[in-house]
Order: sequence, then C-alpha cells, then structure tokens
Amino acid sequence: MGSATAILQVICPDRPALVSELSGWVAANGGNICHADHHTDARAGLFLSRIEWQLEGFGLPREAIGAAVKALAGRLGGQGQVHFSDQPTRVALFVSKQDHCLVDLLWRTRAGELPMQVPLVIANHPDLEPLASDFGARFVHLPITAATKAEVEQKQLQLLAEHQIELVVLAKYMQVLSAEFLDHCSKATNQGLEVINIHHSFLPAFKGAQPYHQAWERGVKLIGATAHYVTEDLDGGPIIEQTTVHVSHRDEVADLIRKGRDCERLALARALRLHLRRQVMMYQGRTAVFE
Repeated sequence: MGSATAILQVICPDRPALVSELSGWVAANGGNICHADHHTDARAGLFLSRIEWQLEGFGLPREAIGAAVKALAGRLGGQGQVHFSDQPTRVALFVSKQDHCLVDLLWRTRAGELPMQVPLVIANHPDLEPLASDFGARFVHLPITAATKAEVEQKQLQLLAEHQIELVVLAKYMQVLSAEFLDHCSKATNQGLEVINIHHSFLPAFKGAQPYHQAWERGVKLIGATAHYVTEDLDGGPIIEQTTVHVSHRDEVADLIRKGRDCERLALARALRLHLRRQVMMYQGRTAVFE
C-alpha cells in the first residue's frame, strides 16, 4: 500500500476555470496531486471533479481538511466532501440464504481487494452464520415478515449505529427496504449512510421478481446483473456497474441462474471497489464513474 491520500469530490455549477481553481487550492496547500478527473454535464449545467493527492507534506492537518473543503465548495456554490484512503469503510452486509455474493465479498476483503471492514452481517435466515463467523464478522439473525418489518428495521438501524456502519450492501438480501429505513440512512451521518444493491438483471429490463425466468421466456441472448444505489424507486436507483454474459437457445432457466450468479458477483465487487475508492459521484438520479 502506498502513502495515504486525500480524495476530494466536488459537484458545483459549471463555469470557466474550475479545474484551475480546485487544483490550485490543493497546490496552494502543498498537495501533490496523483489523480484528477473532471466531467461537465452540459445538460445539467454541472461540473464534477475528483482530485486525489498525497497527504504527506500537505499544509493542512487532516482534521481541518473537511471544514476547508466545505468552505471551498461553498464558494463555488456546490457541495464537496473529502475521504482518506487509509480509513477503510465500515460495511454491513445484508443477506438471506444465497451465499455466492457474501463469500465473494468476504474473500475479497480478506485478500485486500476491497478497502473495507465487515464487522456486521445481518440476515433474515440463519443459514449463512458459519460463513460470517469464519471471517470474524458478527452475524445477527433477524427474521422478517410483513407484520414485523417496522420492528425489525428499527433493530437493524440500531445495529448499524452500534457498529458505526458507513455503508450497507444488500448481498442478495431479497427484501425491499422501507422508505422510512432509507430516510433514516440518508440522515444517519453528515454524508449519509448509503445502500448498494445487486439486482439479478441488466436493469432497467426485467425489474422485480424472477428476472431470469422473465429473460428465458423472452429468449434473450444476453443476461446481466446491475449494482446500484438503493432509493425508494424499486430497482430504479442510480446505476454503478453492470455486467453481461451470453446465453443461447440451449440454456434453461437453471443455466441462466448459474451464469447470472457469476455476473452478480463481478458487478457487485466492481461497484463496491469503485464506491470505496470514491470513484463514483451521484447527481440528479444518475452517476458519474471515474475509472
């Protein structure tokens, strides 16, 4: 691992010289920029910027950078946030019975591929407790029904706060989060507690339940998976990453499901890496992904 870096994300109204102003601010404080990416959305009239610089030798102490970034974004009439590469994100994984995404994420975390910590796994079935325990994560089984949904979600929110969770990942949780739960997440921290889901379909096609069955009925030649941020719009949140695989007329539904699981693992892992490295910026219901 290299030296620690700071990662600045800014979204503001577009105007001339913004690249110069932002990079100049970093340089004026003695920062050595190692990555800089920018995008102008002409239709929205917005400028998006991601700048990463080495913390060693930077003129501001780490604890003062956040306030300085807020002031900088305010001068530009936009919003800004800063993250640090040596502070792994604390992630809670929500699961059900399927284990392929859980195993993949825990393995990638242990291998150092994903800069995150997984102190908590929450499940509505007990099946995956041995897996979570093998990787040192606390496993909490919370059965959920329509009648107990509100109560269970309150317990989930308490656990997220107790474990100082910064990101929730629905790794085949197979439950719809309520608007109240998502609203609480958006207000949980200064920058919000975001939720990422893996959907077993190449959205926006085949939303909802049994997308592989829907795809087979239509005779599609490509299936895929979509990792996206969760909003109140079911399966309609901003898309981070999508993967596809070819299928043929010889494939049955079981083959589509098998191939689809490979897509799900890859799409979710890629999306998480992009999010954790602060390469994704959300705005107006969509994302800009700086790769």
